[in-house]
Amino acid sequence: MRDYKAKSIHLFHGVLNAESLKKVKLPKSCHAFVCEGRPTLEAGRKTSGGLLKKGIIPTVISDNMAGFLFFRGLVKELSLACQYVDESGALCDTGALILAVLAKKHGIPVKLLPAEHRKRFLGSPQDIVNFQGQRMAPKNTHGYVPLVEWVPAVYLGSAYAGIEK
Repeated sequence: MRDYKAKSIHLFHGVLNAESLKKVKLPKSCHAFVCEGRPTLEAGRKTSGGLLKKGIIPTVISDNMAGFLFFRGLVKELSLACQYVDESGALCDTGALILAVLAKKHGIPVKLLPAEHRKRFLGSPQDIVNFQGQRMAPKNTHGYVPLVEWVPAVYLGSAYAGIEK
């Protein structure tokens, strides 16, 4: 396993659009980590693919691993995929709120980057009770799959730079 202690980590969350990915620049001392994006793993595939095209080799992590990275003081910047933003906050891919709260607690800057446009804001219950074609929850278990959530402005700091309101 790589030793990330000497490097800072730029954490990416959500499915960034192609234009957002073109603008990503990381200092040599910074390593890109990408949250996988359960339940569909779309963020891990698409955001990582876009970073690789730029010559940035990402490390994909499980969504819940981000908390550990903040705890260890490794995260130096957070980029959130954003569907919509106004003065009261931003509509981001699900999971962004907890990351924004952690960023605020740890004094980490947040960037909002335009997300790939979503046609739906609610996923199929099957997306969460199954994983890679295998049933993960008992039969008759229900699934609730919001694909976006609201992040209040209080957790975003100066994240509005570069986003059209």
